[in-house]
Amino acid sequence: MILEQFNKTFESKARLGIMSVLMVNESVNFNSLKELLNLTDGNLATHVKALEEAGYLLVQKEFIGRKPNTLYSVTAEGRKAFEQHLSVLEQFIKNS
Repeated sequence: MILEQFNKTFESKARLGIMSVLMVNESVNFNSLKELLNLTDGNLATHVKALEEAGYLLVQKEFIGRKPNTLYSVTAEGRKAFEQHLSVLEQFIKNS
């Protein structure tokens, strides 16, 4: 059954958004992601942590002057998993 092929990590609208943004950008910082996706600090932090724990995101923390800056980018594993998930979604839509 096609529904069994869905990647549960990407069930959330926020995680789909995060991955979509990162698939077309080399890296994106926390504040930009938050604004683009209209998420709260806590909500974004929760979702990026889940994606990081799954091995789909790389997190880089740095300072610009005295301000902390967190950058996110997609790992090769994350890119592959997201592309597979999108392929399953496409199949599901075509078969519906």
